[in-house]
Amino acid sequence: MHLGTKSARTLSAIGSIGVLLLSGANFAAFAADAEKLPPIKIAVFDFELEDVSPASLLLGETTSNAANMERASSEARRVLAQSGRYSLIDVSKVDAKPVTEKSLRNCDGCETGIALQLGAEQSLIGVVRRVTQTDYYVLVRIRDARTGKILNEQEANFAGGADGWASGVRMLFKHQVLASAD
Repeated sequence: MHLGTKSARTLSAIGSIGVLLLSGANFAAFAADAEKLPPIKIAVFDFELEDVSPASLLLGETTSNAANMERASSEARRVLAQSGRYSLIDVSKVDAKPVTEKSLRNCDGCETGIALQLGAEQSLIGVVRRVTQTDYYVLVRIRDARTGKILNEQEANFAGGADGWASGVRMLFKHQVLASAD
C-alpha cells in the first residue's frame, strides 16, 4: 500500500508526538525516582549567639538567651526533618571544645570533621547575630562533611526580640535554605 506525501507526514508527526509523550512519561518517572533518594545524613549543631548589640556589654549572656537559642536550634532541626530531605544525626553527646564552647562559627569548618566522625554526609551550623535588642540576622552554613566545601550558605535580617529567633530560623529555612536546594 502506498501512502501519499500528506499521509506520510501525518503519520510521522503522530509518531513524533508519541515519542515526546513517552519521553515526558520517562522524565516524570525519573523525577519521581529522584524524590525517592535516601535522605541526606546531616549533623545540625546547636545555633550560636553572636551578640554585638550595645546592650550585650551591659547585660552579658542571660539564661533567656540560652533558652531562645535552644528554641532556634530545635526549630531548625524540626524543619529539616519534616522536609524529608534530611536525616538528622545526633550531636548531643559531642564534647569537642568548639561545640561545647559554642565557637564553631570561628573554627573555619572544623565541624565537618566532627560530622564525618558521627557518620554524617553534611554539617550545619547556624548563628543568630543580634545587632540591637530588636534587630538580628540568622546565618546558616551547610558543608560537605568529606570535603569541607560550603554547599549552601544563607543569611537574612529580621526585626523582633529574642523570643522571635526561632521564627526567623524557620523563615530562613523555608524561604531560602530549602528553596535553594530545589
